[in-house]
Amino acid sequence: MGLILLVDDDAQLRQSFLKLLAGEGHTVLTASTGEEGVAMVEKKPPDLVILDVRLPGMSGLEAFQVIHRREPKLPVIIMTAFGSTETAIEATKMGAFDYQLKPFEIPPMLALIEQAIEAGRLMRSRVEMDALPASTKVEALVGRSKAMQDVYKAIGRVAPTDATVLIRGESGTGKELVARACYQHSLRADKPFSVINCVAIPDTLLESELFGYEKGAFTGATQRRVGKIEQADTGTVFLDEIGDMPFSIQSKILRLLQEKSIERLGGRQPIPVDVRIVAATNRDLEKSLEEGRFREDLYYRLKVVTLWLPPLRERKEDLPLLTDYFLSRFSHEMDMNNPGCTEDAKEALAEYNWPGNVRELANTIQKALIFSRGCTLGQEDIARIIREDSAEYSRNGHDGIEDTLREWIRETLSGSPEGNLFDTLTDRFARILITEALNLTEGNRSRAAKLIGLSRPTLLSRIEKYGIQMKTAVKED
Repeated sequence: MGLILLVDDDAQLRQSFLKLLAGEGHTVLTASTGEEGVAMVEKKPPDLVILDVRLPGMSGLEAFQVIHRREPKLPVIIMTAFGSTETAIEATKMGAFDYQLKPFEIPPMLALIEQAIEAGRLMRSRVEMDALPASTKVEALVGRSKAMQDVYKAIGRVAPTDATVLIRGESGTGKELVARACYQHSLRADKPFSVINCVAIPDTLLESELFGYEKGAFTGATQRRVGKIEQADTGTVFLDEIGDMPFSIQSKILRLLQEKSIERLGGRQPIPVDVRIVAATNRDLEKSLEEGRFREDLYYRLKVVTLWLPPLRERKEDLPLLTDYFLSRFSHEMDMNNPGCTEDAKEALAEYNWPGNVRELANTIQKALIFSRGCTLGQEDIARIIREDSAEYSRNGHDGIEDTLREWIRETLSGSPEGNLFDTLTDRFARILITEALNLTEGNRSRAAKLIGLSRPTLLSRIEKYGIQMKTAVKED
């Protein structure tokens, strides 16, 4: 949850926001003038500023300029009335995170607030590259293996350049951490860093999210909208899961890389944009090229520099370091003493094949700590998390769950006309997974996101995409 500063001269709106955001678990500070808002930022920078354009005395735009000069990585959402949309667009080009027109709908505004807080966290939170960082408060790439040493060296060489970077590796290997390290060690480290998950955003919305749109571009486009790429001008854009990007949008990313310009939907004039592209995928792009699902010209434009992240099973010598790191980090986050773990527990961790890689290891350690009640983690604690059927699956390549899934997929395929069922089956499984995670956590979205391994904004977008309705009330977390 975040500390949010709301600057607006409308007392009723401030009170409504205070109640709404407090209900979401945020701490809210309010100011009625630009001068007061600037003073509060100077005293203690919040995680997010929500700023009205029209204020008495110092205007909202003037206040934004002062705040942005002082705290360039502090996300600011501009609120504007219908008549001042162009002003809000200009503020966005100058570095504001986004803007909302008054009056606005509550669910999209809450989703935007979550995205802004997460974006600010990603920009401010450094990623250390060390065998075992001195502080467990930071996120880190951990490992002494040769494979990880090669990754550190590659980051050090490519980060200070403007070269396009393609990060490849299995799911859970830490591709986002590498992308953030490339950003934080670059010459654009004081500029915006925008994360765009090409899977989390529905295909029908991805193009408008990336490139924005002009008024009248489609039904409901009542005003011009600046896209995420244009918002990140002079900064870095991280295109996560680019291997899943729709073929129709790939040509526009290619144009961005070739010509350093974009076109908004419904627009005819190219808009110059200066962004560095870092992309990541767990897909076999070469196979996608053969199948015609990925553009060959974009493939070669992306792989100017390719960083390969090894799966955890190929660098098990790093398991003890990773285990110690996650024990320290999660103990600190949960405000408990680090109980450590026995040699038998470490052996159990080493025997497992970790199909979910470092993310799965982190989840396993965190769950084991939750259920250990402060006692040293033993082999039996780890065994409760790494279930017997998972161990059997890693040894033999199949289990009862996989057999059930295979039977379900066979029945679906045999009973359906020919066509692309990949998205349909994936969405059905994802809907079940998210629903059960929410049920298990009694509707706590933050805990459900951690349990699945998604960011909270991504989970919220999936809940909305799949229209998931909870049997029990969703808890504001």
